[in-house]
Amino acid sequence: MTTEIINLKKSFGNFEALRSINLSISQGEFIAILGPSGCGKTTLLRLIAGFDQPTGGEIRMEDKRVGSKKQRIPPEKRNIGMVFQSFALWPHMKVKDQVEFPLRHHPLTPEAIKKNPKKRVQDVLKLVNLDHLMDRMPNELSGGQKQRVALARAISHQPSLLLMDEPLNSLDAELRENMRREIQSLHRMTKSSIIYVTHDQGEALAMADRIVIMKEGRIEQNGTPEEIFMRPQTPYVASFVGKATIMKGTWSSNSFHPKGTNNVRWDGTDIAQGFKDSGTYPVRPDEWILQDDTEGIEAKIDNALYQGREIRYSVTTVDGITIKIVSPMTTRYQIGEQVWIKKSDTFTPTHMASGN
Repeated sequence: MTTEIINLKKSFGNFEALRSINLSISQGEFIAILGPSGCGKTTLLRLIAGFDQPTGGEIRMEDKRVGSKKQRIPPEKRNIGMVFQSFALWPHMKVKDQVEFPLRHHPLTPEAIKKNPKKRVQDVLKLVNLDHLMDRMPNELSGGQKQRVALARAISHQPSLLLMDEPLNSLDAELRENMRREIQSLHRMTKSSIIYVTHDQGEALAMADRIVIMKEGRIEQNGTPEEIFMRPQTPYVASFVGKATIMKGTWSSNSFHPKGTNNVRWDGTDIAQGFKDSGTYPVRPDEWILQDDTEGIEAKIDNALYQGREIRYSVTTVDGITIKIVSPMTTRYQIGEQVWIKKSDTFTPTHMASGN
């Protein structure tokens, strides 16, 4: 099912929660809506689901208007499934009854499924590896099992669009990792379109076909995970997703000279024009190199976190800038030690003259 969001707005009194959102979701596409608390991502999901009504613009599904300032088709009449952060399982129903309920009662359930609901329940529970627990009650399940039941219930009536509102928040780190794989597998098998709301950059980068970054009710950037991570268009996206430090300096064509350095130039071929206009350059933690010689930017080690294969350093430059650095275990530095840092693809004016 294709979904079109056109100039969508939502206000609560004088507060504008969404400001002219435009977004298109293709059949079978996995879209992650990413942003911090209060950016409008859950409001957007609720409007798509039909729980709330827009104050401007419209939402279209299969070229049919389902939401506008004057119209709101309720959730039960939209061909959607919904997975909530809190699981929202009915405490008095067995697992199999949770899954069977929507396929019996949703008006858009295909007739072929309605004719044999028991088989559909078995098939869906097998899909999420819970067919052996179909007679359990919710209070007899672990957190991961409850989330799988919620997923099974959401897809049982074969929706064209699956909406997920931070569904893994209440799970521990290992369960979240496992459930990411489960959701990806489910997406491949069901071929439903998915809109997945999260504030976790790792989830969005790992799972989505496309990421929509939101800030203060607007879309800040929309692109593939690689585009978002490697080629951010604004300082907000660079710092929020890539955890980049926004360095100040001067630009000359596609060459950036960081402030406080001598004869250091960074290649800016792939850097967005907005950074060039503001005299800045984004550098992710993994792009920095720590070294003992005096080439680059002078800094002092403030903190070091051992992470197995890598160490995460926090350093402060002589100009008072705090920079996060992810460094391999090849060399270890101590807190208080003086170091010099440079960007991994740093090149000199000599290199520039030779065209390299």
